[in-house]
Amino acid sequence: MRSVCIIGGSRYFGLHLVSLLQRSGVAVTLVNRGSAAPPPGVEHIRADRSDEAALTAALGGRTFDAVVDQVLYTPAQAAVACRVFADRTPRYVMTSTMEVYDPATSPLVPASDAPVAEGLVDPAGWAVDLTLPWHDPRALARHFDAATGYAEGKRQAEAVLARSAPFSWASVRSAHVLGGGARDFTGRLAHYVDLVAAGHPVAVHPDARPTSFVHHREIAAVLARAAGSDAVGPLNACSHGALTAVEISDLVAERIGTTARYRAADGADASPFSFDRSYAMDNGRALALGFPLARTADWLPGAIDEAVEAAAAAAAVTAGRER
Repeated sequence: MRSVCIIGGSRYFGLHLVSLLQRSGVAVTLVNRGSAAPPPGVEHIRADRSDEAALTAALGGRTFDAVVDQVLYTPAQAAVACRVFADRTPRYVMTSTMEVYDPATSPLVPASDAPVAEGLVDPAGWAVDLTLPWHDPRALARHFDAATGYAEGKRQAEAVLARSAPFSWASVRSAHVLGGGARDFTGRLAHYVDLVAAGHPVAVHPDARPTSFVHHREIAAVLARAAGSDAVGPLNACSHGALTAVEISDLVAERIGTTARYRAADGADASPFSFDRSYAMDNGRALALGFPLARTADWLPGAIDEAVEAAAAAAAVTAGRER
């Protein structure tokens, strides 16, 4: 029986990843700090993945056919992973993000009007600075704002894997994940549902540009396939069909049976997914490698319906408490 270790994986699409692997006959070991109950049927190891000594001790003599790291955010964590899992696995998959392509977070990332391919940000040539206080968010804030710290942490983490990984590795650069109703803890789709349903204007850039999305079950399927693949390096994971914030709002309004209203975004108050620059990914490499990718238009209406139902259920609970 194949064995896969998932670091993180206790909520949202991580739960789907666990379920997919289990249904395919894989023995799953979940490593996290134990803040949430693990899914049934998995081996659960409590450890702080940033604490090298504690992680090494918690793993004991275990080895795995693959590791899927859902919570790898910094180069310091990547360096720990390279040392701890060097003799424990031949395959390591990092859940990365499309934020690595954001030119607003690095002068080294060129702006592009076309969907970006993996080569735009090559981790093999990206500078790594392990002297920064990656373990201390408050201290790191003196060097980066939140968005830059997140994007740069992911870029440098990929760079550490590219240079130092003692195993085959891949970084799955996920598009914006949607779907799941109440399970979607980000609240980003709920933002549109709440505003449109209430008749409030949605704050968007005057010339809102498109961005890429992926369904929560879809990204889990990509990660599961990546764990058993020999593909190396960055891999863009997004559905076919980028959308603007206006297009999302209009589709929400259509599902609810109303009309969306808008106002010009004033700097930082722009709605989620509203960008003043093109921000879409090219998924050609994933397609060529046979990874399963859907059309955004096929699953987004259902995701909106789930968000509407979740909002109604939450409202009902609130109303019940106020009686």
